[in-house]
Amino acid sequence: MLTGSQPDGRAFPPGIDYTCNSWTSNEDPEEDAPGLTGGPGRPNAQIGFPDREGGGNGSWNSSHGTRGCSQDALPRTHGIGQYYCFAVTGEDQ
Repeated sequence: MLTGSQPDGRAFPPGIDYTCNSWTSNEDPEEDAPGLTGGPGRPNAQIGFPDREGGGNGSWNSSHGTRGCSQDALPRTHGIGQYYCFAVTGEDQ
């Protein structure tokens, strides 16, 4: 599932985009972009595995980034386009 979040459920710091431009982009990284780090020229989404119990690289909410944001790139990295929204309410803000 697409979450865009760190393992603790918080958003990534400014300048690191693991949400495919706030879930509006279908772009893929530039040909020579290194790694799976979200940011300029490297669009992707952070995904988790809801069918696993966490630990190692199998976190339910933040396992790794996708290879891009397009409908072709998401399945190549276990992302099928489903995403979960989280919100903070009350005094926790």
